[in-house]
Parts: sequence; C-alpha cells; structure tokens
Amino acid sequence: MIWQLRHRFDTDCAKLADLHYSRQKPGTPQFVPPGRCVVLYAETDKGRAFWVSSFQKFALHAWPGAWVCSAFRNEGAGLSSTLIRSALAATRAVWGDPPEIGCITFVNESKIKPKRDPGYCFIKAGFHKAGRTKENKLLALQLGGEDFPGPAEPRMFQRRLDF
Repeated sequence: MIWQLRHRFDTDCAKLADLHYSRQKPGTPQFVPPGRCVVLYAETDKGRAFWVSSFQKFALHAWPGAWVCSAFRNEGAGLSSTLIRSALAATRAVWGDPPEIGCITFVNESKIKPKRDPGYCFIKAGFHKAGRTKENKLLALQLGGEDFPGPAEPRMFQRRLDF
C-alpha cells in the first residue's frame, strides 16, 4: 500500500493542496471540506501525491450519500489511475463498505488543460460520466459501490478497539 493515512491539517498534504485548482484559500492549514474525511499521502523516490475522501450528511449536489473525492493531486508518485484505485481501497478500509451510490468526483473543465477526456485518470480507474452539477456545470464522474476495490489498509492506520 503506497498511501499513508494523514489528517486534515497535514502540512505535506496542504502543500500539495495549494497546487490544486480547487483550493479556495492557499496557505491556510486546513484543506478539507467540513464533515468526515480520509486524507491520504504518498511519497516515492519519483514524486508525491495526496487524496481526500469526504462525506457530508447534507450534500448540495445530485448524488447525496456518495463518498466524494474532494481532491487528488499526483506529482509523479505513480500512475494516477492506480493511485485512485488504491486510495478507494484505503478509504474502504477506514470507513467500511461504500454506499451503493459509490464515490463521486467533480472536474472543473475551465480550470484544467484542454483535453479530449477530462478526468481521464478517473475514467481509467473505473469511473463513468454521471452528469453535471446544476450550479457550476462541473463534470461529475462516479464509481458505483459495487465497482469498488476491496479494502486495503493504508500505512499508519490503527484499527479501533471497541470493548
């Protein structure tokens, strides 16, 4: 497992978050939306990456109940589609089985380099085009719960001991 479990104030992840187009306030210590989150960080001899899974009880999009990939940035840590699948497996190890609706991510096509297939790395990881958001017309990509990889514990993960 390449991913390490981190937290919403992690400085390594915050530096990468500052490079992501969705970052609202670069330089601030927190980079995760409100609600539950799984923050992952990967570093190899070739690069680094970070991933944020989030869940909000009340969603302002057409996929309520879905886990959301709030941010993903790969700076040479490996093949993006492989990193995405392993981040989903790590999220599943932390949170348990995914909801039936699965995971959703949003792509702002006006903020990325023009390409034939926006979100291509997510599509290669098994996501499909699910529509657009009403407000900002962001491209929504979805992976259904039945298509998730099995759980794989991220590094630095400690299971809860319930007595």
